[in-house]
Amino acid sequence: MLRKEIIYFEKPGKDNTDETLKAAKKRADELRIRDVVVASTTGYTASRAVKVFNPREYNLVIVTHMTGFRNPGEQEFPAELREKLASMGAKILTCTHALSGVERALRKMLNTWGPVEFIAQALRLLGEGIKVVVEIVVMAADAGLIPISKDVIAIAGTGRGADTACVVKPAHSTNFFDLFIKEIICKPLKHFE
Repeated sequence: MLRKEIIYFEKPGKDNTDETLKAAKKRADELRIRDVVVASTTGYTASRAVKVFNPREYNLVIVTHMTGFRNPGEQEFPAELREKLASMGAKILTCTHALSGVERALRKMLNTWGPVEFIAQALRLLGEGIKVVVEIVVMAADAGLIPISKDVIAIAGTGRGADTACVVKPAHSTNFFDLFIKEIICKPLKHFE
């Protein structure tokens, strides 16, 4: 039997970002994990993560919202920051969300749900951040930016910032059910404020 510490934040959100990154870094170093996947919508979390996980020492993959997520044709992640982080060695991934994509269009148009969005809703039972952790790991694996043969650290949040971190065995979307959340490092106790 193993006993491990999990950090539970009383409230979700941006205020937990630094503590989440610190806890994730500690666990990454303990496990000698060098592949780190971070969700970042507007760049706030990415800007904090690059200070903790130096892209010259870690394979730091920043996963943004897809273009058009909020408004058609609009990318929320600033282009200047994308260039700056890339020049530092971080990899920036913008692509279709693994747990919505075309199914979201079907739901909106036909008012019906598909199996992928059911999976997303089921993962949200553990918190929005857990759902996003799974999603960004699949997206990064499908893009070839992380190995599927080694565990990764995945960091996400509820709304803005980071409040969830996990150790994850990655998988491609075609083998989705091979993905496994091995450890929860931290997460909030509530869904939303």
